[in-house]
Amino acid sequence: MDSFLEYIAEINGSVNGFVWGLPMLILLVGTGILMTFLTKWFQISHLRHWIKNTVGGIFKDKHVTAHTDKSDKQISQFQSLCTALAATIGTGNIAGVAAAIATGGPGAIFWMWIVAFFGMMTNFSENVLGIYYRRRNIHNEWCGGAMYYLRDGLGSRKGFKQIGAVLAVLFSVFCVIASFGIGNMSQINSIATNIESAFTIPPYITGAILMVIAALVILGGLKRIATVTETLVPFMAVAYVIGALIIFISNFDKAGAVFESIFKGAFGLKAAGGGIVGSGVALAVQWGMKRGVFSNEAGLGSSVMVHSASNVREPVVQGMWGIFEVFADTLIVCTLTAFAVLSSGLVDLETGKVLSDKSSTALVAEAFSTRFGSAGTAFIAIAILFFAFSTVLGWSQYGSKGFEYLFGTKSVKFYQSIFIIFIIFGATMSLELAWDLSDTFNGLMAIPNLIGVLALSGTVMKITKNYVDRKIKGKDVKPMLSALDDIQEIHEKEIMSR
Repeated sequence: MDSFLEYIAEINGSVNGFVWGLPMLILLVGTGILMTFLTKWFQISHLRHWIKNTVGGIFKDKHVTAHTDKSDKQISQFQSLCTALAATIGTGNIAGVAAAIATGGPGAIFWMWIVAFFGMMTNFSENVLGIYYRRRNIHNEWCGGAMYYLRDGLGSRKGFKQIGAVLAVLFSVFCVIASFGIGNMSQINSIATNIESAFTIPPYITGAILMVIAALVILGGLKRIATVTETLVPFMAVAYVIGALIIFISNFDKAGAVFESIFKGAFGLKAAGGGIVGSGVALAVQWGMKRGVFSNEAGLGSSVMVHSASNVREPVVQGMWGIFEVFADTLIVCTLTAFAVLSSGLVDLETGKVLSDKSSTALVAEAFSTRFGSAGTAFIAIAILFFAFSTVLGWSQYGSKGFEYLFGTKSVKFYQSIFIIFIIFGATMSLELAWDLSDTFNGLMAIPNLIGVLALSGTVMKITKNYVDRKIKGKDVKPMLSALDDIQEIHEKEIMSR
């Protein structure tokens, strides 16, 4: 068994190196840059508008949080955000940030910010396309995602029907496999490892308990998942942010040195005390971008599958929730984690070298324990439990949608059952292999999705301009809400012209 796992790890390492090489990172960031320009820097130029219509709407607009009735399979805008955040705010925000600092130095955080800034518009574009090309299944549930805009968007272009169909299938296959890695085993493994470290509970017991709880939620479908995450995500995010903010405030005198080390480490500049060493600029860039994508998933085409189930009609409105999702995940949660680690004294801010023998989540736990004592370790273990388990719930929905696209709606219960069983394997397997598998299939998902986003970038630009003209500039123009509406209109015009 060990030799087989070593063989898998060796093959995976080769694939992972190819998937996460420089061309892939350029494609990811390049897509975000392109969409930023095509939408005229929407994340900045319409900053007040998207904040007002996302997090601001939670407190002022009842339509944002209003639940649909039991017969309606849609979920609210806020529920779609919470389910998406449940899948993205996970171990990447804690263990991933620590790994980026340990391997790429403090400068990796700067490149994580860059990925997030442009990733806002990648996620925006995915959600716009997801709403625009979504359709209902036999249970009257909305189905949207990269597989649909690849098949119905890219596939509608002359000469691209087969290419769109093949890419849609590939994305769905990668999504299903990735759901067992990034969305299941790596998350459960982190939970079990930290629970064992903090409370000496054996991993197999943790895995068994989580498997039962997951079954009760996942088998209830999207509305039950959304109901749970709507409660869980705000609670866990606020609790973690408060804990990290306490460390930030108590170590505020080190803020200048922390941010100096981040910026100098990002570009390999010499520091006053001897210079940034560590792994060099190349690793800072690679690990910052890699962990940034793992954290917020912009470019993977994952969260769009739950955003597409929202009861919103305007594609751009759900796109703005995508912007806020990346902002909250990386620019807030990951930044606070980084500051907690870098200001704790566990990292030499002059050289970027980690002074602790701890790694991954344990490094963050040690950073919190410098302020909270033994309670800090317990707090991180509990935070990982909530963060990672909510990620499992969110990704079960993603995998379900990929499986549904491949094998039909009636097959979803079978997938969910297998997904739940794999939780026990995640609790007891190698952490390193779990993370490596996650990174690999993350990247494989991104390839067909980014092809779709780039091919349909003109469509995103038109939909965004249409929304800005109507809602912000007050022009009287016909809304672009659904590709199905446009197809119907074209069909009607063809009939009238006969």
